Amino acid sequence: MAQNKNALIRYKTIDQCLQNKYRQWTLEDLITACSDALYEYENKHTNVSKRTVQLDIQLMRSDRLGYNAPIEVYDKKYYRYGDANYSITNIPLTENDMGILSETVEMLRQFKDFSLFSELGGIIQRLEDKVYSEKTNQSAIIHLDKNEHLKGLKFLDQLYQAILKKICLKINYQSFKARTPSEITFHPFILKEFNNRWFLIGRKNQQDQILTLALDRIISVTLDLKTRYRNDNFNGDTYYRNTIGVTVMNPDSVETVVMKVDRRNAPYVLTKPFHHSQQILEKFKDGSVTISLSVHHNFELERLILGFGASIEVLKPRRLRNRIKQNLKYSLAQYEAV
Repeated sequence: MAQNKNALIRYKTIDQCLQNKYRQWTLEDLITACSDALYEYENKHTNVSKRTVQLDIQLMRSDRLGYNAPIEVYDKKYYRYGDANYSITNIPLTENDMGILSETVEMLRQFKDFSLFSELGGIIQRLEDKVYSEKTNQSAIIHLDKNEHLKGLKFLDQLYQAILKKICLKINYQSFKARTPSEITFHPFILKEFNNRWFLIGRKNQQDQILTLALDRIISVTLDLKTRYRNDNFNGDTYYRNTIGVTVMNPDSVETVVMKVDRRNAPYVLTKPFHHSQQILEKFKDGSVTISLSVHHNFELERLILGFGASIEVLKPRRLRNRIKQNLKYSLAQYEAV
């Protein structure tokens, strides 16, 4: 058992002893109580030294642990709490503690569609109510970008629980290209968030191909308890290693993408890389840079590059350069037509 856990057990034991006002507690009594408590937890005899308990009392009295316990000695022999109602379990949270907790709650509420987060929010809310009778109406300091009106968020927790418990699903799904919905038996592996949208990754029954389902295209979800779950030990980090976004191509189709970024946007690209494979190939005197990525050529990569407009020039591969060129020409033609 870790020493810090032993210490916590001793603090709790000393606290329980000193709360008992109907008994006089000597140092030897406290040593015996701590030894007995550790025996209950570890199921083996632990001889707690006199020095250890004395240091525990000293720490509990100090503010190092935040206790500031009013432990006093009377009749030069017995220990007690100067405040009969004191307990280390009743320590009020500081204003700084509450500030941190409140901001944590606000951050977790961004994921309120997961039941485990909503339950945590309730726990912290009870802590807030216990410490403060009135709560300030200060708005959140940390703001996360989240689309509350995105379709499919209501399925998040159900899908999460199915993945956790390894249960197959019957999903009624209609892609943007399909005219009508279709029901599929699906083995869910992970949930992925990208660009403020959620996706379910897994396999369709009896198929080896990994599928990505957008939650906003899911119409209904039911558990399929009759179909045996296919456990592939899927690793999301490995699967998306060479991918920007959610569209994963053939593992052999990873390309080296070389781009030149102008001086105005170079700092943004260098401080927030496009991909973990990003490398700096050359820095120019005017502040512009040339970088390289090892990624799949997919829609998300194109959209990312196009989002920088004229600030980025694709040098290679030629196929990607031509695709960006065509998109820019089409965009320009739309404006010139007006």
